[in-house]
Amino acid sequence: MNASPASASAPAPALALPEIQRLVGPEMEAVDRLIRTRLASDVVLIQQVAEHLIAAGGKRLRPMLLLLAAGALGHRGPDAHQLAAVVEFIHSATLLHDDVVDESDLRRGRKTANALWGNAASVLVGDFLYSRSFQLMVELDRMAVMRILADTTNAIAEGEVLQLLHVHNPDTDEAAYWRVIERKTAVLFAAAARLGAVLAGADRTTEEALARYGMALGYAFQMADDVLDYTSDAQTLGKNLGDDLAEGKATLPLIHALQHAPEATRTRLRAIVEQGDAGAFAEVLAAIRDCGGVAYTLARAREQAARAESELAVLRDNDWVRALRGLARYAVERSH
Repeated sequence: MNASPASASAPAPALALPEIQRLVGPEMEAVDRLIRTRLASDVVLIQQVAEHLIAAGGKRLRPMLLLLAAGALGHRGPDAHQLAAVVEFIHSATLLHDDVVDESDLRRGRKTANALWGNAASVLVGDFLYSRSFQLMVELDRMAVMRILADTTNAIAEGEVLQLLHVHNPDTDEAAYWRVIERKTAVLFAAAARLGAVLAGADRTTEEALARYGMALGYAFQMADDVLDYTSDAQTLGKNLGDDLAEGKATLPLIHALQHAPEATRTRLRAIVEQGDAGAFAEVLAAIRDCGGVAYTLARAREQAARAESELAVLRDNDWVRALRGLARYAVERSH
């Protein structure tokens, strides 16, 4: 199915997140039912760890994105639900593995799986979720879908390793940061949007536009997330504030400060990154604010959100497209 040409009239306003959730609510309920059904295992520990992660909730933006992209092109149904579940399983597996690597003990306001069951269980159940996601996608028997998801999971693994290489490295620059967040975060957003187009039988131009939309949305989402790590609070954010600093990760707000602070401050910031000194959080935050690191990062995030919206011009305006526009805006306006 080819995309209809965009309407010449001005598009209707973008939907806010509650409106998006209402629009896609019945589809997401079907995805949730499928997730719970396909999590089933007679290995009790797998069931316990997977249920803990899924029950923690979250906004489920990635499966929602796939459903919205498909819906914008007039496609809804069981295959979209199944692929949305695949995307959520892949994302959940990365969270389990991330928390082990980062030694995190709090996510979405709850104890992490590794804090409750240990690192070994978290890694192995993450592997189970990865393999279950591939079982689900193989059932659809579509080579294009399998190729997209195989490439995506490989890129995510590269992103994790890239990030590991930059831990405690104060020389991490903005280009390196973009390479990490592309693979670690943005590629799964891009895959979700692209898969919605593939399911709808969209032409190549539309498929590529939605993939670019997803990539830009992923960039915007991650940069906004990195700002929240310095500006939110633990209760709102659902994780410990300053986790990135404690893990020795120089994200864009701090990278900007490292490049623009006075020399004495730069020297101090370098030492803090090398040590992963979470106790220096207030000092780092002051330097970031003095250098405009938060404002700079938010400006870059908003650029990407606007870029994402611009890619939707190939689609005829409807509620689902308005939801995609709203999702881009929400990515940079959220508080958690």
